[in-house]
Amino acid sequence: MIKTCILLPVFLILSTLSLFAQPYLKQQGSTKQLHVQDKPYLILGGELGNSSSSNTDYMKPIWGKVKNLNANTILAPVYWELIEPEEGKFNFELVNDLIISARKNDLKLIFLWFGAWKNSMSCYAPLWVKTNQERFPRATDKNGIGQEILSPFSANSLNADIKAFEALMSFIKKIDSKDQTVLMIQVENEIGMLPEARDHSALANAAFKKPIPTLLSDYLKKNKTALMPEFSALWTKNGSKTSGNWEEVFGKGLATDEIFMAWHYADFIQKLTAAGKAKYNLPMYLNAALNYKKEAKPGEYPSAGPLPHIMDIWKAGAPSIDMLSPDFYNPDFKYWNDLYVRGGNTLFIPEIRFEQGVGAKAFYAIGHYDSMGFSPFSIENGDEKMNADIGSAYKLLNQLSPLILQHQGKKTINGILFDKTNSKQEVRSGDYIFSFSHDLNLGWSGKAKDESWPITGGLIIQLAPDEFIIAGTGIVATFKPLKDKFRAGIAQIDEGVFENGKWIPGLRLNGDQNHQGRHLRIPEGDYSIQKIKLYSYQ
Repeated sequence: MIKTCILLPVFLILSTLSLFAQPYLKQQGSTKQLHVQDKPYLILGGELGNSSSSNTDYMKPIWGKVKNLNANTILAPVYWELIEPEEGKFNFELVNDLIISARKNDLKLIFLWFGAWKNSMSCYAPLWVKTNQERFPRATDKNGIGQEILSPFSANSLNADIKAFEALMSFIKKIDSKDQTVLMIQVENEIGMLPEARDHSALANAAFKKPIPTLLSDYLKKNKTALMPEFSALWTKNGSKTSGNWEEVFGKGLATDEIFMAWHYADFIQKLTAAGKAKYNLPMYLNAALNYKKEAKPGEYPSAGPLPHIMDIWKAGAPSIDMLSPDFYNPDFKYWNDLYVRGGNTLFIPEIRFEQGVGAKAFYAIGHYDSMGFSPFSIENGDEKMNADIGSAYKLLNQLSPLILQHQGKKTINGILFDKTNSKQEVRSGDYIFSFSHDLNLGWSGKAKDESWPITGGLIIQLAPDEFIIAGTGIVATFKPLKDKFRAGIAQIDEGVFENGKWIPGLRLNGDQNHQGRHLRIPEGDYSIQKIKLYSYQ
């Protein structure tokens, strides 16, 4: 009896600890959230330049730089060539130092596995892989010319990548499962085929003649009415067939070449991801290099990667991947995000050009799309203006994180984003319609006459039918009730801060600050959190 009494509390402790075995994803409403130590977590990140984490001494000043930007997470590459310079001999000193240094600086990590592919190419594969083309064959073009791209049709390349990835995941689990410093893994980086739509090696050509896999056939049958519209249109145009070889099912052309290649990339990634998760079950995602122009043909961009028009292929072929994520180096921010939240895919922006407006885009992505997080690229190399932008935005988002995480997926949070071309937006929230606009629309600043305007934006969170939090930069809001023939009045606007999740009001904004009761305003160049209460009158 005494033994039972002693063992029971131990059992309860172990049962409790098992809940915190690793970070995980959990559905909330219409989105998924990352949970760390069993609590939701908003990623306010920064991705390092490609080579920064390859040297411990180079990294030493970077930790403080990133911390000063109010980021909470660093996205850091892990390089196959450095952890396995000789086959079967692993060196995790760099990985270990990254984890220890992140803990010392109260930062979390997301590791980017630069394995078989990085930006289409296989430049991070170890030399013993690169120099043994017979064992590790290259993808080739139509003329049989080998590319700096490992062929995904090679079992040897897959097995070598798996062994290294398994070793990495085992090491992370061994030293970090308790602390949960490492939150997620990006599997490879911007997979895609160049300079043609598909591999034309002997292995690839043989696979191209075979029937489509049963797994894909079953997916097409099961999801016939729920496919992405552009993929459905292509398949339907050729008769919606579920058997035959690739050209018989999808028709002849570059689109079929890309679909074929995407399936075999996905099959490779599925096996790699499943093997890694079996060692340590962290959330894992794929990032995509977006088409530089919408009309580009397969082969003119990194084709067959996890792009929206072939998202169904990736969902069918790599179900162990938790998210498909866009990398942004073009101006079509809203267009691509709209495509990436289809089909239940949760948005995470792991890489975006570090430039003016990136702070406003962070507000918008997190507010409008319930994004799991946001991360400018080469975070350590920003200039003074860029650092001020993202640092100011992250300062507010850090304060707002508990409230944001409480409201995500529940349709009580939204975002706004403006430039000169798109300078107005209506948002319905609670009992009111908010008419948001770019601050320069007021015409109070000399910048209003400039040919282009700085990108501005923010987010709105509904606390009650007539009470709201609005945060951001360079925005103006006016209001009207949903009730017909009524007008909206401002009961009060307070500028303030959140401390440990508690609202601390500061200035009461009235008179000139709310234009004598006409609007809420956060001037361009300022960053602010404001709490507003409205009322209706006739």
